[in-house]
Amino acid sequence: MASLSFHFCVLMVMFAGLISPPICHARFQEPKKHVPLFILGDSLFDPGNNLYLNTTPESSAFWPYGETFFKRATGRFSDGRLVPDFIAEYMNLPMIPPYLQPGPQRFIDGSNFASAGAGVLPETNFEVISLPQQLMYFKGMVKVLKHQLDDAEAKKLLKRAVYLFSIGGNDYLHFYDENTNASQSEKREYVGIIIGNLTIALKEIYGLGGRKIAFQNAGLLGCLPSSRSGTKNGACAEKPSALARLHNMALAKALKELESSLPGFKYAIFDYYKAISQRTDNPSKYGFKEAKTACCGSGPYRASNCGGERGRKKFELCRIPGDYLWFDGGHGTERANRQLSELLWGGGPSSTAPRNLKQLVELEIM
Repeated sequence: MASLSFHFCVLMVMFAGLISPPICHARFQEPKKHVPLFILGDSLFDPGNNLYLNTTPESSAFWPYGETFFKRATGRFSDGRLVPDFIAEYMNLPMIPPYLQPGPQRFIDGSNFASAGAGVLPETNFEVISLPQQLMYFKGMVKVLKHQLDDAEAKKLLKRAVYLFSIGGNDYLHFYDENTNASQSEKREYVGIIIGNLTIALKEIYGLGGRKIAFQNAGLLGCLPSSRSGTKNGACAEKPSALARLHNMALAKALKELESSLPGFKYAIFDYYKAISQRTDNPSKYGFKEAKTACCGSGPYRASNCGGERGRKKFELCRIPGDYLWFDGGHGTERANRQLSELLWGGGPSSTAPRNLKQLVELEIM
């Protein structure tokens, strides 16, 4: 059963009603057993799914994205690897490819459904793969797994897997752009909508067998180079960051409630907001020379227009990306991503709680 051909897998995904996927600084002790990694989210975790959408090509499809590690653009919004790429290494897994990448895939290792620009709500960006659509793809993949293995083995695999999320930031940036003068009650209502929809998605994953959930929370949205470019003297924009803080408090509360109400549900939250704040406030402590201006781009703080065919698009590019916290207007360098992944994987309670990802991976779920 495990040797089911790729062509039959594609037919099963089509049957599910989905688009056919053209289907360290630190060395950590590897997990004792095979644990798959399923990834959902936005551009911080997208390894190139958007390259396979019938839309305008992403800037990440062009040089200089990917140059540091891959020596070519892969669709990742960085000069190299993203957080999930490092996490897969720590879990003793191969690098998890985009779900939509053509060719056969080892779903027993996991899959990456993340899409640059995605939100929890479809209306945040209709041109990309929103969280509800990512969940639909995931359900189709579960059907494939059940035919590759059998129901019992697939259920065991889904139960021991880790589900890693980075989602929500685009929803809040979209809300801020559309509602600059929103009242506090309107902000709280919107956060409630986002958390409510996230909770529904998590319960669906739980219903399919998922038990171990990990979140990278919303970041310091107002201090991105793209946010600074629109403020006086390049100061951080407070309102987007305030929305992120509201979200992060509500997310922590919602996950705690789910752990109390759903038998076997366990979670970890990496405080991405705090990690970026620390590196923004004191970049040299973490080995960075620049935490305001991006390595690649044009305009104030190189906040936009990174990436393009050589000679056809004008932008500035730094000499050493690792000196910078940000590679472009909203995404970290590989060096930053490595640091973040280490905190997510093995950090203490002040970084990742109520347990870190390594502890979550090793949990035995009865």
